[in-house]
Amino acid sequence: MEDVQQVCFTPSGRQFKGEAGDTLLQVAQDAGVAIRSLCGGYGQCHQCWIEVSEGSHPKFGVDCKPENVSGITSLEKQLIIDNPSYKGKRLACQTCIQGDLVIDVPEDSQEHKAYISKKNAKQDYSISSSITLLDCTLEESTLDENPSASENLLAQLEKQGVKASIDFNLLRGLQPLIHETKGNLTVAVRDKNQIVAAYPQGSHKVFGGAIDIGSTTLALYVYDLKDGELVFESSAMNPQIRFGEDLMSRVSYVMMNKGGDEKLTAAVRTKITEMLHEACENLEIEWDKLLEVVLVGNPIMHHIFFGISPVELGQAPFTLSIRSWLDVDAKDLGFDLHPKTRLSFLPLIAGHVGADTAAAYLSQMDTMHSETTLLVDIGTNAEIMLAKDGRVYATSSPTGPAFEGAEISSGVRATYGAIERVRIDKDTLKVRFKVIGCDAWSDEPDYEMLKMHAVGICGSGIIEAIVAFAEAGIIDQSGLFVESIAPELFSKKGNTSRFLLVEQGDKSIYVEQVDIRSIQLAKAALSAGVSILMDYLECTEFDKVLLAGAFGAHLDARYVALLDIIPTSTAEKIISVGNAAGVGASAALLDVNKRKTIIDAVDKVVKIETATEPKFQEYFVDAMKFSVSPVKQQQTKKVRRRKRVP
Repeated sequence: MEDVQQVCFTPSGRQFKGEAGDTLLQVAQDAGVAIRSLCGGYGQCHQCWIEVSEGSHPKFGVDCKPENVSGITSLEKQLIIDNPSYKGKRLACQTCIQGDLVIDVPEDSQEHKAYISKKNAKQDYSISSSITLLDCTLEESTLDENPSASENLLAQLEKQGVKASIDFNLLRGLQPLIHETKGNLTVAVRDKNQIVAAYPQGSHKVFGGAIDIGSTTLALYVYDLKDGELVFESSAMNPQIRFGEDLMSRVSYVMMNKGGDEKLTAAVRTKITEMLHEACENLEIEWDKLLEVVLVGNPIMHHIFFGISPVELGQAPFTLSIRSWLDVDAKDLGFDLHPKTRLSFLPLIAGHVGADTAAAYLSQMDTMHSETTLLVDIGTNAEIMLAKDGRVYATSSPTGPAFEGAEISSGVRATYGAIERVRIDKDTLKVRFKVIGCDAWSDEPDYEMLKMHAVGICGSGIIEAIVAFAEAGIIDQSGLFVESIAPELFSKKGNTSRFLLVEQGDKSIYVEQVDIRSIQLAKAALSAGVSILMDYLECTEFDKVLLAGAFGAHLDARYVALLDIIPTSTAEKIISVGNAAGVGASAALLDVNKRKTIIDAVDKVVKIETATEPKFQEYFVDAMKFSVSPVKQQQTKKVRRRKRVP
């Protein structure tokens, strides 16, 4: 048997050469085939089921035999015993290749396209670009007066009060351009001291991009640097997802796989390059017109982007390699862009409080400096900032991925078809819901007409479901199911109770007792982190609670308040500020003064590490329970009495 085997994936049609002994998940990752892997390939999430298509496949020139894969593992055997529907399938992370293969990736195991909710609301940005366009007419050289082309150009700029240098990369094309234009040039000068591009004299526009590198989604906004007009925007899934859905899974991948950090870096840089190329093609401009790119992201995304190992961020004390604002030319990172396109990353705040939070802070700074304001970006780690009386404190809290739909039995990220809204009738316990991508509720005619199908439940959906459970008496204050209220709606999966949320045959969606516990742990961690900051700033209430990020945009303020995710908050004080990180990145792109503002502001932020706070555990335990108002208790009793009537 040869060491290198051909592996073909359907339905994508991707083909890749893998080495004997590699897992199918590893080969899929290398081939760019997105298979769900919440745990990063450690056999813990049981999401990466695939089917080996045995037999002859002339289309691929492959004869797929049973012995071409490793034997079934004890883990897979137990999972099949627990759920016979898995019979005939294999976990990609547990299956090693031993010959040529054709692998079918079922829909349930495919990484669904994310619902992109990072549209940038129109903003009134102040404009003070780092790039200035200047017209120059060079003096004609003679035998007596024959300065070099660069000296001639720099002399003309100096006459306009600009003392600049010229980048080496421009020198090779400078003489031909001077001949072509007879010395009539327009040059792009950065920071009033460096020529970074030159064009034939005329009316030119130069552009810049603001990029939010989210762990799930990449968002790009392109602006005209002169007037601040938003001229292009796009979003894409972060391709690193195939190496692990959450941040810690990706850090684990780097730790366990030699060269894993290089793969993650290459994946995100390649996708960003593609997005920038798409923007240039759409705007019908050359690459030398895209001169500035400002990026934001959490610390792990930051380190991976720059090719810095993120391993230290996966373990205490979470030491950053660099925290300050960072400028790098595109050529120095190997980007296929104009060599002097500058890539700038906003400063990080702490080990798990990143440039995305700094950008969100920049976008909301006026509010945070004038009112007692809590800013929260909820993700695998909740990034929290509290501002009061001119002081700003920041921390992160380990909420885990439950709020994003991970670690939930029927959980999915915010993807098309994911349940995002849930209502339960308190008398009949009938469930109605809405899915992302459809405006109709499940009990409305349009839902049936559109043949919608729920693929799972995302973070906002599970939050609303749990609040609806509490209001209807389906769970008690401790989060336990009250099965006596309607035994026909409950069943067992192993030793775990589960409630039937959506009946769809073998694709029915349940909420399990362990799902409720996962949300309790997540909300308790977030609440405890907020409480720690409240202690430091002697704060008892907020004027405003700002929810940033894609997840915050999906949340209904009423349900955030009812679930007590944010202590002492009321619905009227909770405001979703959408992709505040993208807004902040855009502000820093368009106004160089904003860059100094956020650099200075970040240095003044006081960082708190919740892991070392003695009261964190006390607050965490207190926040585990679900509070039920007297009104809701009365309603619950009413429901129960009605259910018990024969």
